[in-house]
Amino acid sequence: MRKILIASLFCFTLFCFFGCSKKNDSGAALNVALMINGNLGDKSFHDSANNGMNLIRDKLGCKTRVVETGYDDSKWEPALRDLCDEKYDIIVCGTWQMQELVSKVAADYPEQKMIIYDTSVDYANDTAGKFKNIYSMEYKQNEGSYLAGALAAKMSGTGVIGFVGGMDNTVIRDFLIGYIQGAKDANPAIKVIPSYIGNFSDTAKAKELTFTQYQMGADVVFSVAANAGEGTLQASKERNHLVIGVDSDQAMLYESSDPVLAKLIMSSMLKRVDQSIYIAVEKAMNGSLEWGKRVALGINEDCIGLADNPIYREVVPEDVRQEIAMYNERIKTNQIQVLSAFGMEQAAFSSFVDSVRP
Repeated sequence: MRKILIASLFCFTLFCFFGCSKKNDSGAALNVALMINGNLGDKSFHDSANNGMNLIRDKLGCKTRVVETGYDDSKWEPALRDLCDEKYDIIVCGTWQMQELVSKVAADYPEQKMIIYDTSVDYANDTAGKFKNIYSMEYKQNEGSYLAGALAAKMSGTGVIGFVGGMDNTVIRDFLIGYIQGAKDANPAIKVIPSYIGNFSDTAKAKELTFTQYQMGADVVFSVAANAGEGTLQASKERNHLVIGVDSDQAMLYESSDPVLAKLIMSSMLKRVDQSIYIAVEKAMNGSLEWGKRVALGINEDCIGLADNPIYREVVPEDVRQEIAMYNERIKTNQIQVLSAFGMEQAAFSSFVDSVRP
């Protein structure tokens, strides 16, 4: 009996050793940190990233930590370095404002794996190979914004639509270019009023700019301003105008807390940061993530799209929804080539925007 017991324990030990080794080789759960260079609660970009952490925790079993650093950029580098010192398997952060900082810190922590979203480090000029530990995810927001523009143009009663962006940078311009192209294809006579807040936190300025656009004839506005976008949403509620949200499905996020506002958010241009984080971490776990690479994620990768929810189906007529679905399919099959602000000369960008000003 004693021999049988010893043999059983030996077999159990071998099972645990080899079984655990196999699990680690094939994708053990990781310890992942997300640094937010802002604050949660925007019901948009940062909240989508946070949801990505929830997905990898709940579906992949990862240990996760989320650090909010606020909008004071002097706090970003110390926070990122602190996370590097704590030696997480992966550190995730995002926005174009972090590109230079991540490039700098990565050189000091060559073994630290990092995922950066909504921007990319400069791999082309990385002759020293210091970015081999960074995976960059950019998004084809111009594709989803094309659909938002077509929707706004079809739903506008005045033939004038608005766009309130956070900052005048290439990513926000990419939203605007796609928005204008989609609107023009849906209604060649459409007029578009673009405005920039100057940051992603000033809700009062966003509200003021939205009211100004209403005074100029706009009756549908596309909000592309993260936390600041709350000002545009509240302006739409006060004037009872339709609005298009951004990044997350904002109508569903407001459905319980503010059902009046939710019914005015006829759709949102989804920029699925959460989905992209989930996909990247899952690949990292099974060893298929290509570190030192940049990817561009769009409609075909299910990371960009237009929110289809009960409010969208209630507010937007079926024939318009069918037209939007047609545009979506044509983008997927490359029948429509959506313009991008990336690589576009300033003169060409300004000319295209000026072509639809009232």
